[in-house]
Amino acid sequence: MQLHKDSGQLRVIIDVSYESTDEFIDFIENEQCQFLESLGVDGLLKFEWYVDESTQTATLVEEFADVASFQELATKAIGTPVNLKFREIAKFENMTVLGNVSEEIKENLSAMGPKFRSYKAGLN
Repeated sequence: MQLHKDSGQLRVIIDVSYESTDEFIDFIENEQCQFLESLGVDGLLKFEWYVDESTQTATLVEEFADVASFQELATKAIGTPVNLKFREIAKFENMTVLGNVSEEIKENLSAMGPKFRSYKAGLN
């Protein structure tokens, strides 16, 4: 492990709420994950959902090899039927982007009100 070396990876954490647990879980398991895998974004390292069925809330953790991979996935996924359906069944609550991103990305995501945190120190 190296001390204080930015790997260039990017993490995105998104919190949502939803109405129907069965519909939401079926969607993420049988539509969303398969669709994103089919896009073939090599730099997508993780796309993981964590669900609290008792509160009907969920957290998505995405990890990318670099900012370019994040941009590639966003470009390929935005406006697709799967993305539009997700917006219908889930209510966006919060977004945090961990890593160094350009002002252009910050501007493109501004409608979602994300929090941005740039890398400063750690072990990797």
